[in-house]
Amino acid sequence: MTMWQRPSAVSLLAAHLRGELERGRWSGRMPGVIRLARELGAARNTVEKALGKLERDGLLVAQGHGRGRMIDPAGVASLARGMRLGILPYEVSDRGLSYLIELQHQLEEAGHVVDFARRTLLGLQRNVERVAAFVEPSEADAWIVISGPHDVLKWFAARQVPTFALFGRRQGIAIAGGGPDKVSAMREVVRRLHGLGHRRIVLFVREERRKPQPGAQERAFLEEMEEHGISTGPYHLPDWKETPEGFLQSLDRLYATTPPSALIFDESSLFVAAQQHLAQRGILSPGHVSLVCCDPPGSGLTWLRPSMAHIRWDHQPVVRRIVQWAAHVSRGKKDIRQIDSVARFVEGGTLGPVPDRKAAGGIREA
Repeated sequence: MTMWQRPSAVSLLAAHLRGELERGRWSGRMPGVIRLARELGAARNTVEKALGKLERDGLLVAQGHGRGRMIDPAGVASLARGMRLGILPYEVSDRGLSYLIELQHQLEEAGHVVDFARRTLLGLQRNVERVAAFVEPSEADAWIVISGPHDVLKWFAARQVPTFALFGRRQGIAIAGGGPDKVSAMREVVRRLHGLGHRRIVLFVREERRKPQPGAQERAFLEEMEEHGISTGPYHLPDWKETPEGFLQSLDRLYATTPPSALIFDESSLFVAAQQHLAQRGILSPGHVSLVCCDPPGSGLTWLRPSMAHIRWDHQPVVRRIVQWAAHVSRGKKDIRQIDSVARFVEGGTLGPVPDRKAAGGIREA
């Protein structure tokens, strides 16, 4: 189970100061760090960071070193205009992701009302018309869309309602967005696997990452394979029915014909499902197959042994960016800036040299 992350002392103090600003306790110049630290019984470093957070949220304006901060009346006035924010998840399990719980807490702390939509993109079949029919009647002032396909995000971008694309096929669309840039890390994964002798390498990603054309991460995978003399095709980036049964059936088909020596999965849920499915049939990692996940292990998965080879990225810059975006659009400011969080490959215990064909043979009946 993914646990909620306890708010930091900085976040709690920033929330208190935000409330005092909203009540009009101060006007003009904000009290300095020393005075606030004394009045609130807080460490100076904590006060400084909390004030910096309010500055990033548009409530305070820096005046230069040693000159304190001025209170922005427009920013403070916007506190009373919290938005109704809808989060459209890709699938139901997104609601339990730790960084989304943290994001929801920070947005509510900033005065917004945040609700997960009762439908998901997967449940709406990633279809623009179905998404439109569901979203249009909503009273949400702004949307956060998780892992949106290109055509769905284009539809959101064309509307008057502000939207933030969290992950998804957002490149080339005038829409605010953020997520990890895994291109370099994916190339490193392929180089490492090739160095261990692997050529039968298969990447499992969701349909919106494959169609209508492979995304940047997937293109990097295919290009790096080609650069190492591996001719790529549907085997290396397979289509599969996006259900648990469809995913496992796709795995079984691979092992019935050309058993892969390495499998890469876009999400930890796919990694765990495959690892369990293969283990039940006597195919273990890393002895029989190398396994890599394109996401870091969540809470609980850090206990996996052997440890998960994975791509790690820092979600904090993306969370901060969404909170900043919400602050901007709540004040009527257009904000379509996109950011990417740097990702890196972390070699874990599920990576090993290529097995011989006998060791990597077909799936044994359970």
